[in-house]
This record gives sequence, C-alpha cells and structure tokens, in this order.
Amino acid sequence: MRGYVLSIWSIIDPLYIFFTRLTYLHNKSGETQILRVRLTKYKGRPIVLSDGTKINKGDILVKIHLHNIRLLKEISLIKSEVKKAKIIYRYVFTSLPGVEQFIRNNQHAKDIKGIIGITLLNKGCERLGFEVIEPSNRLYIWFKWFAFLPIEILSNQHSIVHDLKHRKPKYLFMSTKKLVSLYKK
Repeated sequence: MRGYVLSIWSIIDPLYIFFTRLTYLHNKSGETQILRVRLTKYKGRPIVLSDGTKINKGDILVKIHLHNIRLLKEISLIKSEVKKAKIIYRYVFTSLPGVEQFIRNNQHAKDIKGIIGITLLNKGCERLGFEVIEPSNRLYIWFKWFAFLPIEILSNQHSIVHDLKHRKPKYLFMSTKKLVSLYKK
C-alpha cells in the first residue's frame, strides 16, 4: 500500500511545485537538493532571533520545504530512526549553502531577513543553526499537524500515533546574517 501511495504522490508532486511556486536548488554538479524554496511574506507574531534580527509581519523570508516524496523514497527501507535522522540532517546541511546562494542571487536579497520552515522534525535543528519556535496560532498548529500526518505515517514502519500525539509542528528560523556566516561557500 505504501508503494502505491508514494507512486501517486510522485505524480501529484509536480503540480504541488507549480501551484506553490517552489524553486528547486541545485549543487555545483547540477544535482537537485532536498530543499525547495520560495519567497514569502511573514504573517506571524514579531520574533527576535538570537543574533538580534527582528522579524515582523510583512518581512520577506525564504520559505524552505523538504522534498518529502524524494526523502520518503530514499529512507523507506531504513528501519533505524537514528539512521533516518542522520540522512535528513546530512541532506539539509548540504542544501543550506544553496539556500544562501539563492538569497545572494535574488533581486530582493537586501530585503530578505532570513529563512523559515515548519516541521515536526525539529530535533537537532539547532546544530544546523536554526532557532526552533512554537507557532502561536492554535488553528494553524492543528492544520499543519494534520498536513504532516500522512508524511509521518508513510515514513514509519510501526504505529506512531502515540508519538505523534505529543509532537507539535515548530517553526525553524535562521537570519540571513547567520546563514551567510555558517553556509556561504
């Protein structure tokens, strides 16, 4: 069943990319990275990051998205949660220089305050340079939790309902200044 769902998702994914205006990132070899990006205007409450960057409603950020279908296909046969986490960490780590380059080459580069993502996979994100912040809007938290549910079900071999009940979507923020200092090549 999981294989069929992944196949259908693979067919639908290009439509998702089109309608969400996501851009693929590529490394120097031309290989597609695990993160996809687009510019967005921040709509949440004001945030002050640890480096002093203030992010207010309406500020321009780069929204990052994991390429979930690709990731699910690559980790589907791996049983160890630790190995899965290491693979995801490595993919994101190697993609972040591409995000920095995307910002540097963007016509709005001087206006981009940072990057933002939302995920249930937030353990270890601080080591990548992200700051993990809980969204304040309860309705949005529930919406994202339900949106992530199929991904979580497909990515785990065993029942995760108990674990999933205790996990909440979290924002990942990183200022452009910090991204440049950590990932500029």
